[in-house]
Amino acid sequence: MYKDLDPLLHAPLRLAIVSYLMVHTQVSFKELKTTTEATSGNLSVQLKKLEQADYITIRKSFLDNYPNTKVSLTKKGIESFENYVETIKHILDKK
Repeated sequence: MYKDLDPLLHAPLRLAIVSYLMVHTQVSFKELKTTTEATSGNLSVQLKKLEQADYITIRKSFLDNYPNTKVSLTKKGIESFENYVETIKHILDKK
């Protein structure tokens, strides 16, 4: 039962990132940093893991000569989150 939980999403910061992205289509790195209260380094590492798993896309550009990083969920990321939530519901229903 618990083995069915996606270990990538089960980490608190990654779960917070994906949960926030489920509600907000595209967000900036700065917004995610503020919302999650994570350090820049930790947030970068966790975003990279989610990107490598194809759960999110990261778009880097410049806005007024400053770096501008935007993050959004992929279809796979949305499906993985929905499966994660369904698994949690299933676990709770068994109690």
